[in-house]
Amino acid sequence: MMQKSTEIKIRKPDDWHLHLRDGDALKVTVPNACRGFNRGIIMPNLVPPVTTVDLAHEYRKRIVQNIPQDSSWQPLMVLFLTDRTTPEEIYKAHESKIIFGVKLYPAGATTNSDTGVTNLGKLNKTFAAMQEVGMVLQIHGEVTDKNIDIFDREAVFIETILKPLVEKFPTLKVSLEHITTEESVTFVTKDSDSVHASITPQHLLYNRNDMLVSGIRPHLFCLPILKRERHQQALLEAATSGNKKLYLGTDSAPHARDQKENCCGCAGCYSHLSAIELYAEVFDQFNALDKLEGFASMHGPDFYGLPYNDSFISLKRQKWKIPSSIKYLNTELIPLGANSELNWKLI
Repeated sequence: MMQKSTEIKIRKPDDWHLHLRDGDALKVTVPNACRGFNRGIIMPNLVPPVTTVDLAHEYRKRIVQNIPQDSSWQPLMVLFLTDRTTPEEIYKAHESKIIFGVKLYPAGATTNSDTGVTNLGKLNKTFAAMQEVGMVLQIHGEVTDKNIDIFDREAVFIETILKPLVEKFPTLKVSLEHITTEESVTFVTKDSDSVHASITPQHLLYNRNDMLVSGIRPHLFCLPILKRERHQQALLEAATSGNKKLYLGTDSAPHARDQKENCCGCAGCYSHLSAIELYAEVFDQFNALDKLEGFASMHGPDFYGLPYNDSFISLKRQKWKIPSSIKYLNTELIPLGANSELNWKLI
């Protein structure tokens, strides 16, 4: 029987999908986002959203002010796509050297997305400009039709919206964000040449039973919502396979406890207190620790056309517990996996 590794060293990873919010929240979220990572794709769904290059510059300045002095972490900015985003703004974004993607939220699909896209047909010239300059289109892949079951919205989006889009713009670089279904895995890895995808720790570690059986667990509620066990298994097998079209994107998003634990709740999981360790747990369970570096540190830069990080991190096989909560603004925040014991620790 082969002895298990007690310590692994990997090239410093990047997070290709995260939320920091704004204002005083940055004092908490930015230092946490730096933990174990060297770069992060910053989602633009603020209120109001980051719709222009000028707004992205201003937001980036506020983020940078909260980066710890001993950290080399870099925020990679993203524009919020609307029905009015012009090709000229795409060219300006490309020239800015701080914008690395444009995020498509179907209007109303998730937190702070009400001003998202309502009609893709209005954006053909904008998509053509993105295709021309190699700008990544990052997609929240769910339809918002209330007649479509929430557990089916990702699969329906692929068939009715994503497939026609990539057929019309075959060389447009598309990142299907936080995929959750077997259909997404199949489309990304087998049916499309141009679409890549990020995968979160919550969709690898949990399924809808974990969220719903024996009572609702609001801190596991996220969008896209957790799916059936067979979808979770498809994600696990794909992520740990070494497929170069899949990469790490936590979708870590801070939501205060009182917002999560109420009659309406809100969608999002906060994983940055233990993100790289949570992924290590998954890869270890699949005897695929040798594939973790590719997923966490190489596949994303390859797709985005960026160099690999030249620094490294080490993870030690060591038991520790994720904190039950952390202070956040004037309340507290419950991290993903609160109080659970992990077997890997960032050192």
